[in-house]
Amino acid sequence: MRFFHLSDLHIGKQLHQYSLKEDQEHILGEIVEYAKRMRPNAIVIAGDIYDKSVPSAEAVSIFDDFLTRLAELEPVIPVLIISGNHDSAQRLDYASKILGRQEIYIAGKVPQNAQEHIKKVTLKDEYGEVDFYLLPFLKPGYVRNVFDGEIPENYSDAVRRIIERESIDWKRRNVLVSHQFYTGKGIVPETCDSEIFSVGGIDNVDITPLLDFEYVALGHLHGAQKVGIEQIRYCGTLLKYSVSESSQVKSLHVVSLEEKGQMTQVETYPLHPLRDVKKFRGNLEELLKTVGEESKDDYVSITLTDEIDPYKPKEQLENVFSHILEVRMDNTRTRQKLAGFQEEVKMASPLEIFGDFFKEMQGRDLTEPECEVLEQILEAMEEE
Repeated sequence: MRFFHLSDLHIGKQLHQYSLKEDQEHILGEIVEYAKRMRPNAIVIAGDIYDKSVPSAEAVSIFDDFLTRLAELEPVIPVLIISGNHDSAQRLDYASKILGRQEIYIAGKVPQNAQEHIKKVTLKDEYGEVDFYLLPFLKPGYVRNVFDGEIPENYSDAVRRIIERESIDWKRRNVLVSHQFYTGKGIVPETCDSEIFSVGGIDNVDITPLLDFEYVALGHLHGAQKVGIEQIRYCGTLLKYSVSESSQVKSLHVVSLEEKGQMTQVETYPLHPLRDVKKFRGNLEELLKTVGEESKDDYVSITLTDEIDPYKPKEQLENVFSHILEVRMDNTRTRQKLAGFQEEVKMASPLEIFGDFFKEMQGRDLTEPECEVLEQILEAMEEE
């Protein structure tokens, strides 16, 4: 069984003030070309299809075109999709039964009651059947009706209980597709500026319930990495979505399952973005003269080190670079100014700020259900 592991497409996202429409169409086109050449048994997309829960018509069109091009390949390649925290579960689930007849399997919502279960898709290869369990992004409150109105204690408890109730046959080959922030075995995955997490690690999920799967295809983190063991992996994004990702290597992850008991293999294949994200540092004159032609259309973050502030630096840089994300100054004057601050500046999230205020007023920390309500309010505000 050979399948592509993709996640966090974030279709419709902007990088600073720039639309990424052309960049996303280009990179998804490269995935289609890889599919044409390699003919995988399946393509798995582990959440965050869109960048917003209410995607634009343009974003929906980009994803529709991607699925249409994949569906035109023969023999048909099944596509397995779950929703992420950026997606609207209800919108992504729309027409999922009809799409399932075309072997496009979508799990937008987690089980809603005791009668519902994780969506399972069974595929076959020369060694027999492989069961793919599609587990969308969840919060403890999402699955309260599955457990007779009882809200699991935390994210780890919610994921553990929702998996355990499936009574998975571990004699078979099983793959889990999930979109959460997993930690475990002393491992805390690397994150970047484009990822937002709850304060105090309340959304962390322990990997213990995942250890018996042949492979766990994760989404949520933008940097490719394993979590504790080789077969539990984030594949990362196809494109760089922040300056903090400039040093990351983006690639296509191709997973190969052999017969039961054999080690799962993961291969990576290079991706060729329309534009890269790069950081440059130096004085203005050097940068204007030395930057190669191949970088001038990339998305760039520039740090100028001139001791004397140059005349209209951004205007001069725009004569060389077509996609400037930011221009910063780092010299003796700016460093001395920063050194004047006695306390380290801490970027706190709205949840942390409100939590500190609540504790000061009420004399206690927010409870898990209270955090859930506040997170929902903050998400609604962000969407507006």
